[in-house]
Amino acid sequence: MADVTYYVALPFRASDDGVVAGEPAECQSASGAIRRAEALARLAENAGAVAFSRTGDPLIGEFQDAVLIKAFGEVPSEFAGF
Repeated sequence: MADVTYYVALPFRASDDGVVAGEPAECQSASGAIRRAEALARLAENAGAVAFSRTGDPLIGEFQDAVLIKAFGEVPSEFAGF
């Protein structure tokens, strides 16, 4: 099977240890993931959110590293600066 690219919006919530990931939302496109992440970051229960993509072959479970598209609000340090 050919590689497939998934687009995801992932919210983060404040915790005693900083921020923790919430429930990811799969999106149809990069722009859709950006819009969804921005909306998730604006919710009172979320500290921030990121939009990212991941490409690979779901049949064999091999995926490339995630590519960060955009970050909003308070997110873990590895997502800072996007």
